[in-house]
Amino acid sequence: MSTLLQSSFISSSFSPSPPRISLRNSVLRCNNNVVQSVNLDNGKPYRSTQSSSVNVTSSIPSFLLAPDTRIHDLVNKNRLRIFSGTANPALAQPTCPPANENLMELLVMIDACRRASAKTITAVIPYFGYARADRKTQGRESIAAKLVANLITEAGANRVLACDLHSGQSMGYFDIPVDHVYGQPVILDYLASKTICSDDLVVVSPDVGGVARARAFAKKLSDAPLAIVDKRRHGHNVAEVMNLIGDVKGKVAVMVDDMIDTAGTISKGAALLHQEGAREVYACTTHAVFSSKALPDSILHLVAAA
Repeated sequence: MSTLLQSSFISSSFSPSPPRISLRNSVLRCNNNVVQSVNLDNGKPYRSTQSSSVNVTSSIPSFLLAPDTRIHDLVNKNRLRIFSGTANPALAQPTCPPANENLMELLVMIDACRRASAKTITAVIPYFGYARADRKTQGRESIAAKLVANLITEAGANRVLACDLHSGQSMGYFDIPVDHVYGQPVILDYLASKTICSDDLVVVSPDVGGVARARAFAKKLSDAPLAIVDKRRHGHNVAEVMNLIGDVKGKVAVMVDDMIDTAGTISKGAALLHQEGAREVYACTTHAVFSSKALPDSILHLVAAA
């Protein structure tokens, strides 16, 4: 213990000869000189981050303080509080915009828990920001979803809980267990509260890739009919609606998608549904990102689960 105390707390200005150290009332004394206030953790001193005037009510600390990563935006006194000891922390942190900053905060929290001897660390990620970068669409592109999965695993997470990933293959990018939950029940409960006649409902997929999701959603709505928006994308985050497969005339159209980013797909799809005679349009999504910060007038109702 003497070696630890000398290297951590004793100033180099003291005599190099071995000092006499005694612990009395949580104060470290060296040759009758107060060096620094300390607290006890299972009989071992640890550096306090609070003022020495604060009374310590317990000899075992319940929290460990680690620096916040947003140094330039927050006051230096702010700290990230995490459970210490042998707990099983669940860290809830979506990687929504600003994605890079939120991701780094998650990695720092995971690393802090690992260094605090947490038994099992679960990363709860409601929105996985890099899920759409799950494959190479052309040469020399990064698969960012796999990269982020590696970062989370290497940081020390033992388990991941995600909500409505953009594609199921993203779960395979993790080398640790992944629990995939869905926001569908929340949306279904909301639609049930609107008392819409089942004969008036039609579930619409905003693109061909979401047909499986829309079909599963339609089964929960008493096997409601299904319509598909045929859409062609001519650039990144740019969508062009071509035509509609199915009948929506005089019906309440429920568009289902995993996320709304720029709202290009949803807005053009809703406009097409109105042109085809839809009475109302509900846009239902799990992740309402809205990077363009605009909700089109063609959508009368927006239902977001997360």
